Amino acid sequence: MKKSVFMISLAAVLLTTSCASKKDLVACQEENKALQTNYQNTKEQLAASNTRVASLEEQLAELRRTNQTLQSSLEQSLSNASQNNVSIEKLVDQINESNQYIRHLVEVKSKSDSLNMVLTNNLTRSLSKEELKEVDVQVLKGVVYISLADNMLYKSGSYEISDRAAETLSKIAKIIKDYKDYDVLIEGNTDDVPISRENIRNNWDLSCLRASSVVQALQNNYGVDPKRLTAGGRGEYNPLQSNATEQGRQRNRRTQIIITPKLDEFMELIGQAPDGE
Repeated sequence: MKKSVFMISLAAVLLTTSCASKKDLVACQEENKALQTNYQNTKEQLAASNTRVASLEEQLAELRRTNQTLQSSLEQSLSNASQNNVSIEKLVDQINESNQYIRHLVEVKSKSDSLNMVLTNNLTRSLSKEELKEVDVQVLKGVVYISLADNMLYKSGSYEISDRAAETLSKIAKIIKDYKDYDVLIEGNTDDVPISRENIRNNWDLSCLRASSVVQALQNNYGVDPKRLTAGGRGEYNPLQSNATEQGRQRNRRTQIIITPKLDEFMELIGQAPDGE
């Protein structure tokens, strides 16, 4: 009888311990899930911060170059004034005019950089985590570069747009349509492996055909104004990495969507430069 009571008590203790262990396990799993979510959010915030830092560094370097140009211009003006006996008043007027123009350029550039950052952030937020693994968005020298991997964008060994690329292109097209004051260059790039297919002579042809496919998809499927679009191919001659490895070749096989301020507006701005005497 005592033995039976002892066995029942032991079983109750083991059952209680097992239940407690299961609760601890569930709690640990929930805590681990929360930590993973926090880690992913932190990682995304860090990527956005790195993009902003790179853009600010680019702006700082540009302003330093502008300052150096202004100093050189001032030294040249002083030299010319000494040689040609130009009046101080006229020299001051020329310098003030140049300073006003430089300030105007800085304001325009600042506005352009701000728009580029907003454009980049909007695009990054619209893409899913899976899409961001195959789409790289950068701002370099005031230009937005969207680089898409060829294995996501095209059917294997082809220049036809794949079905799974449609959703990504639709999101990019929406951003392009929202920013009507920008032109869009679609640039195809390949690795250096020769292609052997009917009606495709070489990698020049392939890169151009792929760029043209994206342009036509943006126009026909997503309503982007074709007057804003340009298709171009660079073949194998604009590599990001060495073609000696498969990883390098895969990086080089890409299509870039390059978003830039309209060229005619830029040339009009240049035309506003003060006349030198």
